[in-house]
Order: sequence, then C-alpha cells, then structure tokens
Amino acid sequence: MTTLKEVRQRAEADAKMHGYALNPDEEMLQGILKGLKRNEERYGYPSCPCRLATGQLEKDRDIICPCDYRDPDVEEYGNCYCALYVNQEISEGKAEVQPIPERRPPQKLEQAYTSGGPDSAPEPAAKPAVVSSASETNLKFWFCKVCGYVCFREEPPHKCPICGAKQEMFSEILLGMNWMTR
Repeated sequence: MTTLKEVRQRAEADAKMHGYALNPDEEMLQGILKGLKRNEERYGYPSCPCRLATGQLEKDRDIICPCDYRDPDVEEYGNCYCALYVNQEISEGKAEVQPIPERRPPQKLEQAYTSGGPDSAPEPAAKPAVVSSASETNLKFWFCKVCGYVCFREEPPHKCPICGAKQEMFSEILLGMNWMTR
C-alpha cells in the first residue's frame, strides 16, 4: 500500500521536474494528497481527487495525476484544477490559488457521472433514459473552492466529503453548453 509520504514525494518530484511547486497551504495540500492516496487505493491508480473517476483505467487516463490538464491550467491560471500544483508566484505568496474552469471534455464528464463507479454492474446494452435538462430537476454542479470536489445535486453538501469545508465554500459551476441533453 502506498503511504501518504510516498504520494507527497512523487508529487514533489514531478513538480520540481516541471518547474512547479506544491500548494503552499499545508492543510489544503494534505487534503489533496490524502485524496490521491485514497483514489490510488480505491482504483489502483492515483486519479485526481477533484474529479469524479469511473474506476475504469481507460476512461480515467486523462485524470491520473498529474492530469492531462495540469500544464495548460498552471500556465494560464497559476494552479491546476485541484490546486496541487502551483506556479512560483503562488508558491511565494505573491498570488493566491483561484478556482478555474473545467477543461475536461463534456463527454468525459458524462462518462464519469453515468458510470456508477468501479463497484457498479456493467453498463446495460441500451442506455437508460436521461433527464432532458438539468434545469428540469433543479440539479446543479457544485465545486468546492477548497479542494476541488465536484458534485451534481440541488444544493451543495453541508460539508465537503473530501476536505470538510463548509457549504459556503461551494460555488455553482455554470456550463457553457448543456451536455446532459440527449
């Protein structure tokens, strides 16, 4: 079993190799590292803790840490989506970690939210009916500004299941297109 120390060492080595630093907020950093460790134990690979994984390696390759979106996120915004990796300005306290838009393609998000996870039964041959619009059910995407956890529900959770942040630390994610529509 991978230890938290090993997860941190792996992230530190990767950050150094690419000219990044790890998040300077030690409490936030520990939450992200614990999420990586938990996902590695759960799925067998360290999927990004700020995104929902399917538990199927082929579908999750783009979100194995460091994810495919890290470099463009750090370049454009100064930190990656979950804020594990940051640029030097953030590392030195000259700038702050900010929530950033999701780069993961809508079809990948849909796979994650409809897969049921690693313990679910195989997908049925015929796809079940999908609600024609998220607005019809009042469901919204919510983003934890502390750890990056994302959920799809009417209201944000009272407490983040990943980092324990209060409900006030959640923001609604507004999608540019309705990818739930079929």
